Amino acid sequence: MEVGSSQSKYTCFIPAPLPPQNPTLQYDDEMIYLISEANRFIGRLDEVTDTLISPSFFVYMYARKEAALSSQIEGTKATFTDLIKAEAGMTDEVPDDVAEIENYVKATSYGFERLETLPLSLRLIREIHEILMDGVRGKNKAPREFRKSQNWIGGYSINTASYVPPSVEYMDHCLDSLEKYMHENDRTSPLVKAALIHSQFEMIHPFLDGNGRVGRLLIAFYLAANDILHKPTLYLSKFIKQNQHAYYECLYNIHEKGDYESWIKFFLTGVIETAQEAVRIARKISALREEDLKKIGVLGRTSENALIIYEGLFDKPTISIEEATVKLNVSVATGGRLLERLCEEEILSNLDNRTRNKVFVYKRYIDIFNID
Repeated sequence: MEVGSSQSKYTCFIPAPLPPQNPTLQYDDEMIYLISEANRFIGRLDEVTDTLISPSFFVYMYARKEAALSSQIEGTKATFTDLIKAEAGMTDEVPDDVAEIENYVKATSYGFERLETLPLSLRLIREIHEILMDGVRGKNKAPREFRKSQNWIGGYSINTASYVPPSVEYMDHCLDSLEKYMHENDRTSPLVKAALIHSQFEMIHPFLDGNGRVGRLLIAFYLAANDILHKPTLYLSKFIKQNQHAYYECLYNIHEKGDYESWIKFFLTGVIETAQEAVRIARKISALREEDLKKIGVLGRTSENALIIYEGLFDKPTISIEEATVKLNVSVATGGRLLERLCEEEILSNLDNRTRNKVFVYKRYIDIFNID
């Protein structure tokens, strides 16, 4: 679509409303197989996280893994380990852009809680965007507001861009159509709809910054809102990061060729691989916990306090002597001895070999998720 004044005309892409109509989606044997497999592995993931382990043991760290990866796709240099250090209070040792990952964690938690009282909507999308942009790169690019000016992707100017999203005059209509489609009660597989919703959002590109992060969160929110997953345990950022070129090529082929099928197949493959990895992680956590509980069980008089400390490590895998003292209501000396004993049992280790203000870490648990 050509828009602009006579002196500054440019061409932007106006995505057609969903679902694709001209032509309609073609469900070949490969597509049907991938839909079936993706649903099967999502069901297995739900089963594993509901029965093998307490879901909270998994969700806390898995969301942080996703936050680090999704932020890195956008150029953030901070890592998963940097985030853990920041949350342990070691702020003097972490990069400034760890705040972008922290915002992603906050946005994830907020979004899933908000879905309990607010439908998946443009309003929720704006609220999520505001949290993501708070105090970081993009904070001056209209957080929570859909853009009021033209943006583009790639190139030094709009005329050399690789992709130009719909102009503002068309964008609002595209967003309204997308919101209606999210709630449309049709017979399309929810996984296929999640793929289409993500691609449509990225083609609309409604914010001046942060569209990629919001779009990836939108996948998880849609699956949760439609009860495809009982817990937020499926995130695709690792798969997208590992296959970035193919990801962008699939989105490019939608607006250039109307090829939705290749994108959906890519997306479903990502769901399968991500669910498989999540199941492996959940099983590793279950095995690790069983092993460590046996060690704690033979600690004698200290086993009760050790168990209290240990269970808390799944919510926060780092702990200081001061935190242990408060949690157990014991002396500093007693708290310190207990943490040192857990180090002897190779459950905890000293995070950075400090001699003062020690921070202890449940390293083997973190290593299961580690993406550095």
